[in-house]
Amino acid sequence: MGVVIKSQDELKIMRVAGRHVAEVLQILADAVKPGVPVIELDRIVRKEYKRRGVIPTFLGYHPDMPPRDRFPATVCISINDQIVHGIPSSREMQEGDIVSIDLGCTYRGFVGDSAITVPCGKVSDEAQRLIDVTRESLCRGIAAARPGNRIGDIGNAVECHARPYGYGVVREYVGHGVGREMHEEPNVPNHGEPGKGRPLKNGMVIAIEPMLNLGTHETVKDPDGWTIWTKDGSLSAHFEHTIAITPDGPQILTLP
Repeated sequence: MGVVIKSQDELKIMRVAGRHVAEVLQILADAVKPGVPVIELDRIVRKEYKRRGVIPTFLGYHPDMPPRDRFPATVCISINDQIVHGIPSSREMQEGDIVSIDLGCTYRGFVGDSAITVPCGKVSDEAQRLIDVTRESLCRGIAAARPGNRIGDIGNAVECHARPYGYGVVREYVGHGVGREMHEEPNVPNHGEPGKGRPLKNGMVIAIEPMLNLGTHETVKDPDGWTIWTKDGSLSAHFEHTIAITPDGPQILTLP
């Protein structure tokens, strides 16, 4: 079933983990500028996490892989037609790029996980619309995450908001439970039928993360074993929050 928060103390710890992620994400967003090498964002995370005393959850993931195949950075940076899991490199960000930043940290044994997509300088109206609709799709998914609803209600809310724009809703990569591990049950797809799937119960903690493409929903994995690209080379945007399901509605844990 994945994590179910057992006490207010655990919820507070997860909220602190999420706050660290949210605050560092804002620092990274401010650093996205033309001419800045992508690897600089990884350096910022390392510095900030050391100062804050938290663990970079992504570094060395996944532990059941051989060491040479594990994720080599503290943050995933995916640019333009890269959807998720991009590895920071010496590549310089360019005016007009859209930059997806996915970040996690572990604090006192619990994980916070969040993602944003930001423009690098001035971007096209088409790119900005994709960013805005993806962010709003996340908000719609979060609003559907209430006790008594089901996993399918979340995915349906995301998909129904994206569909009128003709965007491809990525299906192969999904949201997930969050707790003492970054990826726990249940999977939280960005498509689905209302009233279908696992029931949402009080105390569950999940990450909802829409990934929308300007073109097809189909994806291609890079030979590096991590970076995921759109199959048709179209732009992609990604947003994510970790939330707790409570009797009063969803609580976003990854806020500054």
